[in-house]
Amino acid sequence: MTDNYRYPQQPEPSPQPYDMGAYPPPPPHDPAPPAAVPAPGPSGPPQAKARRPVALITAVAIAAAVVGGGASTLVQQLTGYRTSGSGSGVTGTTIAQNSKGTVAGVAQAVSPSIVEIRATSNTGRSTGSGVIITADGEIITNNHVIAGADSVKVRLSTGKTYIAQVVGTDPDKDLALIKLQGASGLRAASLGDSGKVRVGDEVVAIGSPEGLTGTVTSGIVSALDRDVTVAKERDQQDQGGQGGGWPFEFGGQQFNGDTGSSKTTYKAIQTDASLNPGNSGGALINMNGEIIAVNSAMYSPSSATGSTAGSVGLGFAIPVDTVKADLDDLRSGGDS
Repeated sequence: MTDNYRYPQQPEPSPQPYDMGAYPPPPPHDPAPPAAVPAPGPSGPPQAKARRPVALITAVAIAAAVVGGGASTLVQQLTGYRTSGSGSGVTGTTIAQNSKGTVAGVAQAVSPSIVEIRATSNTGRSTGSGVIITADGEIITNNHVIAGADSVKVRLSTGKTYIAQVVGTDPDKDLALIKLQGASGLRAASLGDSGKVRVGDEVVAIGSPEGLTGTVTSGIVSALDRDVTVAKERDQQDQGGQGGGWPFEFGGQQFNGDTGSSKTTYKAIQTDASLNPGNSGGALINMNGEIIAVNSAMYSPSSATGSTAGSVGLGFAIPVDTVKADLDDLRSGGDS
């Protein structure tokens, strides 16, 4: 054998680019790639990079949802109230989520919707309260607050005063509707559902007892469907706290004077929330900030002194369902 057959002296092949052993070298006419590029693999870096944007988008979507819900809650917390439709189709207010179930929350949300009413006639002057039910100044109150009045003035919680016109009255239900002249953008109350009221429910009363505008008291619902009889004539009505309050009959007894011969009986919600002369026509409110009744009668012994003086926790209010059912008639003039 000669050295020509010795394998170590055979020329070795030129080195070629190697791509992870998966692909042959490119054809001669194709330029060689500038650098080897790894093929995509199940766990290589390219796939890891592709997953990051997906995760990022998911995280952003979740964050947007959280921020959106938080922003809504924050707006309610900052404003203290939010608007909602009431049972009468009137835009009203309810309590902010963080204040629900508190007397302070109810007072903050509803007080701007409660007004003081001063009605003057040739027989004297009566002071009562009312509830704003529309942004342009419709107000529900008791008939006995404005009955026979020659002029009616209304003071808002802000102190601003308006002249009001009597739109309609219903002496049989002791209800009246008045309208402020030139008013707009007022905070209307939300009218609730008195059919859902239960004995023992917590309530808040807001009104102007003895002319003290925006007075807030609280208590519970003591009873339902009480037959209360009140006077219909002006000379028997509340005279701004003079003479022991507004006369009424209950359980065969007379309170706060003689109701006279012209009177009417209605079903009422009884409450132990403190009511005094001037609360008449104001609001009885549930803990969601909804009007459930219009305060109309209370017993406060005028001859009492010392520890027995003042409210004795025997008050009555006209259910809001009665008010809502009567609104159309009141707007058309009622029985006036």
